[in-house]
Amino acid sequence: RLEEFLKKEVDLELSTLPEFAERVIDFSEVEQLMNSINTIPAPCAPVINPQPPNAATGTSLRVCWGLFSDDTVECYQLCYKPVSNERHSDEQAEHTLKVKETYCTITNLLPNTQYEIWVSALNASGISPPSERAVYVTAPSPPTIKSKKIRSCENAALVCWESRDINPVDSYTVEL
Repeated sequence: RLEEFLKKEVDLELSTLPEFAERVIDFSEVEQLMNSINTIPAPCAPVINPQPPNAATGTSLRVCWGLFSDDTVECYQLCYKPVSNERHSDEQAEHTLKVKETYCTITNLLPNTQYEIWVSALNASGISPPSERAVYVTAPSPPTIKSKKIRSCENAALVCWESRDINPVDSYTVEL
């Protein structure tokens, strides 16, 4: 039957001409959905580690953080500022560093000073919420020995020094 049908000539003349209304179809929603399929989500907030022992010098801090999820991250944004007890602490200078790794050494800091530190993760889709803020402390400056006030005898010695730090130091260790 198919062979017979295909041999027939078919006349497809239409008695009336079709009228097509010109329509503009908005594909923006579909395009947006298609684009969202191939995009990666913005990362979750990183988790900043507390300050470990020996992670500070008088002028630097080593900060480490991590992610709880398998987010795609291109870089991190590390922010820090000195902690201040004054009412206008928001006016303190806030510094920002871009970092590729999950650690960073911040330099050019003040000795024996507390710094508030937080991190955000970035990728092509956007920036994560910031991590919780952590407080790190730089090591105190070494004290200055007052050599003119040193006194000694056979069984004792008197050594005087002064701190160059603005903030009080908890304790000193004297080595002979």
